[in-house]
Amino acid sequence: MTAELTGTAEPPSGSLEFAALYAEAQHFYAHQMRILDAHDTESWADTFTEDAVLELPTMPGPARAHAALTHYVRVGAARRRRAGGRLDHWVGMLDVRPRADGSLSTRCSALVYATPSGGGPKILYVCVMEDVLVRTRGGTWRAAHRRVVRDDLA
Repeated sequence: MTAELTGTAEPPSGSLEFAALYAEAQHFYAHQMRILDAHDTESWADTFTEDAVLELPTMPGPARAHAALTHYVRVGAARRRRAGGRLDHWVGMLDVRPRADGSLSTRCSALVYATPSGGGPKILYVCVMEDVLVRTRGGTWRAAHRRVVRDDLA
């Protein structure tokens, strides 16, 4: 599935419906980043659709589908264990745009920071993350397409 990342619909101002969608998107990212930082590989990959596309500046090309996403997180977790300390993600300044098909286009800032054992945190990357989120039949959100761009390379 190739999903267009830019949305054209403007969020309805003052709408309780939009406020609920926004809160759901915030919850999605809080949950997704928490399980990514815990290296819960399967749970993190399950926050994407089966045919999702993930574009990261640290990868030579897009990761496509569940198996590639799982591999990406496993490799990162192993690298972090060897290096020691923690690697964490923070997402903020979230913009949510409902789309005509019921999906959401989102754009946010993401910080990636490392905390070495016994040391203080250091920001490694400041990124812009753009997603297309789709709702499953069960009502949960999944990322169908994610593109991450580092601010210092844009």
